[in-house]
Amino acid sequence: MRSFALRRVALAFVVLVVLAAVTFLMAQVIPGDPARTAAGRTASPEAVESARERLGLDQPVPAQFADYVGRLVQGDLGTSAFTHRPIADDLAEAIPPSIELVLAAMLINLLVAIPLGVIGAVRRGTYTDGLSRVVVVVGSALPVFWVALLLQLVFAVELGWLPITGQFGADVDPGQKITGFVVLDSLLQGNLAAAWSGITHLILPATALAMSFMAIIARTVRSSMLSVLERDYITLARSKGLTERRVLSHHAMRNALLPATTIIGMQFGWMLGSTVLVETIFGRAGLGAYAVNAVLQSDLLAVVGVVLVVGVFFVLANLIVDLLYVRLNPRLRLA
Repeated sequence: MRSFALRRVALAFVVLVVLAAVTFLMAQVIPGDPARTAAGRTASPEAVESARERLGLDQPVPAQFADYVGRLVQGDLGTSAFTHRPIADDLAEAIPPSIELVLAAMLINLLVAIPLGVIGAVRRGTYTDGLSRVVVVVGSALPVFWVALLLQLVFAVELGWLPITGQFGADVDPGQKITGFVVLDSLLQGNLAAAWSGITHLILPATALAMSFMAIIARTVRSSMLSVLERDYITLARSKGLTERRVLSHHAMRNALLPATTIIGMQFGWMLGSTVLVETIFGRAGLGAYAVNAVLQSDLLAVVGVVLVVGVFFVLANLIVDLLYVRLNPRLRLA
């Protein structure tokens, strides 16, 4: 277990170094002049050159990369040309609402996809199995922006059950920002009205974000469940007279859900990168909305910072899930 963990940590470190190199190359090849952006559109040539020297862009590329890595290690992602604030500070405010959205979407994803996968395996070949597969495939095939607009039309406009945009109701005082997580901050302050408003504003965007990821989990769980149900220990459990529900819950599902854990880690990173459309459509503040504004304002350093942060979360999520998978699987611990 320890040697595996050390190998995975070392591999994650290598991936992070490669990620730093890729983001540095992005800043080099993306059209535009960072010095011009930092100095301002109407800046004089002298001011642009001064900004170029201040940013170190007049140095050779290897020196620029070494300086870039050194600043990354210190948590310095540069200064945004749009907000005129350190990009790290901007991202520190944008990340918590996006993570909250991703966690809500992941919860919806698992609550829907896992039962569909289990039902499909238990009722293999029946109409229920076919219907569950159709549901997840259709849901994953629909574009995120179309699903988001459809949910807004049906549940917000036509039925009026849920709010259409924003993070809070207009008549709700969210209180102070403590952690940056909308619902958590409201609960910490005992503001139940704000917490409920935050939850209702999360449902539609989280559902839209989760729809395209359900098929992968459902298919994995169904395939794994079918394999587990054919194992000898399942036959032995049934021969002991255990009810089918106990066989499924205590023997089959524990082993069938293990392969899905690795996919959950990857989906966390994918969801975080997919918040761009969802947060824009639903008018939510977060990493996706910050990325859109950075692109529209040609803020190259901010765009690179968003890509870097999403990549780091992706690597860390996969590392945690891999270590957790080994911990949960006794056969790998003994290997």
